Amino acid sequence: MPRVIVIGAGVMGASVAYRLAVAGASVTVLEAGRFGGGTSGCTFAWTNANEKTPRAYYELNLAGMRAHAALAQEFGGTPWWHPGGSVEWPVDPAKVERLRSWGYAAERITPRQLLELEPDIDPACIGDAAIGYFADEGWLDPLVYIAAMLGAARSLGATLMQNAPVSEPIMAGGRMTGVRLADGRTVEGDMVVNCAGRWVNDPVGDATLHLPMASTVGLLAFTPPVAARVGRVVRSPHIHVRPDGAGRLVCIDPDEVLPPFEPFPPASAPLAIELVRRASRLLPSIGDVRPEAVRMAIRPIPADSYSVVGPMPRVDGYYLAVTHSGVTMAPFLGKAVADEIVHGRVADALADFRPARFFN
Repeated sequence: MPRVIVIGAGVMGASVAYRLAVAGASVTVLEAGRFGGGTSGCTFAWTNANEKTPRAYYELNLAGMRAHAALAQEFGGTPWWHPGGSVEWPVDPAKVERLRSWGYAAERITPRQLLELEPDIDPACIGDAAIGYFADEGWLDPLVYIAAMLGAARSLGATLMQNAPVSEPIMAGGRMTGVRLADGRTVEGDMVVNCAGRWVNDPVGDATLHLPMASTVGLLAFTPPVAARVGRVVRSPHIHVRPDGAGRLVCIDPDEVLPPFEPFPPASAPLAIELVRRASRLLPSIGDVRPEAVRMAIRPIPADSYSVVGPMPRVDGYYLAVTHSGVTMAPFLGKAVADEIVHGRVADALADFRPARFFN
């Protein structure tokens, strides 16, 4: 069985490592910092195929949603994944009809039905808007998921290394045969799988092997525990919110165009305060609350915005698995990657998402 090096231990790297270990590969996971300490721990973590087009990209996300649900049988439960659907307003009726025609759980609901699902929303924030309900969506607790996948991989013999940044690949005759760590140690392998997200190009000095990226900044504001009944992802024109456990809510404005923050903004930052203020307008029961925490992440988005999964052209032994929406797709992509590397089963679902489109 192959010796496989997995760079990165976010949701993607953890999923790939687990599935490779299940398939019988000898797996070594190299994480530059702490497990789950990158983008995966700073995401809204909404699992969905709601706005994903074209059809091939929608199907990839839908497969991820189904793979999350299927993990319940494999692990005896999924404490990291929280179904319950999502609500959205105003919703484009044409989008609802398109999703329904593609077999997605999408429907229009009335304001009264919305308030039955989410009774603490201020009706004045709804008005007469068109409302959508998407029953199969949910949200993920990424760090709990990562811990489960890595723990299962370790129980199958995988080696897990934190604080092990890769400084450069080791090449021999046009093939990547391993990597060198920043402290000088080397790790040999038959395949290197780069799941480093927005840091995908850091371990590779050769610019001709760099993946073009168009990453964006996301800012999340977290409330302290509040008295609000929020049972699912709520996407309103004012703010997007979801529960985050122990009574906390996480708030985001996905349309906000932000620069990278230096230094990192504190919980007292005006933007964080504004996000929570909008949440209190939507959910008056939380009162005049201020942010408890702020998290910022740079989303790993390839230059054309679509997933990049597959062997790298120009060099053997090097495989990329980088995508936005990794929270949704990770369990499906993890298995697809392992099947290709260990069993040689080409995943038809990945045909439109190969790295070669950037390097031909």
